[in-house]
Amino acid sequence: MGEMKDRMLAGESYRADDPDLAADSARAAELTARYNAELDRAVRRDLLIELLGSVGGGTTVRSEFRCDYGYQISIGAYCFVNWGGVFLDVGRITLGDHVQIGPNVQLLTATHPLEAGPRREGWEGSAPITLGDNVWLGGGVIVLPGVTIGADTVVGAGAVVTRDLPPGVLAVGNPARVVRDLQR
Repeated sequence: MGEMKDRMLAGESYRADDPDLAADSARAAELTARYNAELDRAVRRDLLIELLGSVGGGTTVRSEFRCDYGYQISIGAYCFVNWGGVFLDVGRITLGDHVQIGPNVQLLTATHPLEAGPRREGWEGSAPITLGDNVWLGGGVIVLPGVTIGADTVVGAGAVVTRDLPPGVLAVGNPARVVRDLQR
């Protein structure tokens, strides 16, 4: 691996214009294009397995699905990702089992420097996103870098999750805030 890819995988700042990362991104773009166009379920499953770091049995990811690299994404068993999922996986994205993702949800691990100079030079960073077992994200939810959402938590449609959420709660709004506990 190249230095920038090593840095990205280690969660350090890196430059996305690195040739190794560009090749990985092109691979993911080609696989997602094939995946999104494919109708045969068995072929789609094989493409998803090739694209992602891991994917559990009984999981469905609907088209149009988008990701940066794919290999930074681990999806558990019996998950459902509805249309329009955007998983920017420059950092790790981990979904537990039985996770439900509404349409047009964005999981965004990328970070960028606030200082103009490093941003202009193309430096980026990342922070991982983790969704516990049985999390449900409503349509249009955006999860920002570094967020962990605890098991059995529900996030209402259109919420922007800017910080960790505990297990077993309902969170709504922008920024998402806990409005009540859920019985488990």
